Amino acid sequence: MRLKSAIFVSALLRRANGAGAFAAVRRRGAEEAGAVFVIVATQDGRAALYGPALPSLDAAAAEDDGVRRFTLLVPPGSPESEAEARMAREARYDSDLWLVEIEDRAGRCFLDLASD
Repeated sequence: MRLKSAIFVSALLRRANGAGAFAAVRRRGAEEAGAVFVIVATQDGRAALYGPALPSLDAAAAEDDGVRRFTLLVPPGSPESEAEARMAREARYDSDLWLVEIEDRAGRCFLDLASD
């Protein structure tokens, strides 16, 4: 059983802000099961984008443990405009998605990443 998206996002914000980063919701999606995307900006015009990992591609998801795992969509160090352009495409496709932005000089994402 997976947490509702709204609860997951709230916990992510608390985790990032508690660690000294700044995190905020830029787009509120469906409370129950909206997909969550995270932009991590390093405050120098660079960013990374993380999105939901496909369960079929995640070796760790074989045992349905309810953990939301993420995959890298735009690599760290990319121009912030690349992450924004990708999110614009995602938003046209899925109107129920959540977008969280984390500003952190170290580029920490505070997410569970999918294993290869």
